[in-house]
Amino acid sequence: MNALFFGYGFSSAAAANALRIGAHTVSIHGTVRSVEKAERLKADGITPHLFDGTQPGATLGPALRAATHVIFSIAPGADGDPALGQHRGDLDAATGLEWLCYYSTVGVYGDFGGAWIDESAPLVPRNERSDRRVAAEQAWRDYAAERGVPLTILRLAGIYGPGRSTFDKLEQGKSRRIVKPGQVFNRIHVDDIGRITALAATAKLNGTFNLSDDEPAPPQEVIAHAADMLGVEPLPEQAFDTAEMTPMQRSFYADNKRCSNAAIKKALGIELLYPTYREGLAQILETRS
Repeated sequence: MNALFFGYGFSSAAAANALRIGAHTVSIHGTVRSVEKAERLKADGITPHLFDGTQPGATLGPALRAATHVIFSIAPGADGDPALGQHRGDLDAATGLEWLCYYSTVGVYGDFGGAWIDESAPLVPRNERSDRRVAAEQAWRDYAAERGVPLTILRLAGIYGPGRSTFDKLEQGKSRRIVKPGQVFNRIHVDDIGRITALAATAKLNGTFNLSDDEPAPPQEVIAHAADMLGVEPLPEQAFDTAEMTPMQRSFYADNKRCSNAAIKKALGIELLYPTYREGLAQILETRS
């Protein structure tokens, strides 16, 4: 397997690790935006490529043409998906291409007033970044159909894991308990993203799937649970209507829904490693000790 990740970040690293565990021979390439990050990838046995999305990556062409599995983890811009925009010709020339994967977001659905939804729900995004995700999803579907290659679109919920969790925010004094009555969010542990990406790659899965936990929960509940695990006192609750927030922070509360993960679990015949935030936080706390 020759796997190439556009946007080698938190989720991509977890997927690469899972691919290495599951495959006897796997070559992994990844794009980053800085020389410093490229050096870190190289030290981890990953072949790095510099790519900022504004122009073709100088070393990407040959690697992409040799790729069998390509995973896209870069947010689209105003001009669409940067990988498709800058490197479509190299993708077209990848004669051994077997599978594509696109990391999207549950933000494409918009607001459903806290109701349960699945992948059949209409897409009514409520901000520009989610509008761009909808367009990028369709662009990759169209491309995969043209090539006759299976494509897995994973709509990710809020990503957390070691080094990026409520524990870190609590310790930094940034974990505010904003209370908006009835508001819930789904989450997904980064290890579940990695494992499911690897399983989907092996199965050459085709289709669009939510990747979220089993139990969407109010954010203040998660913070209180994490604080109890650390033995610290959380910051006082703040009402959403009066809390000081940036427009970006406030925009996340505009969407309220419970995203079902039944389809991906059925497609791969699995359960999540961390079905709720409780198991996920317990694993993170264990890795910190």
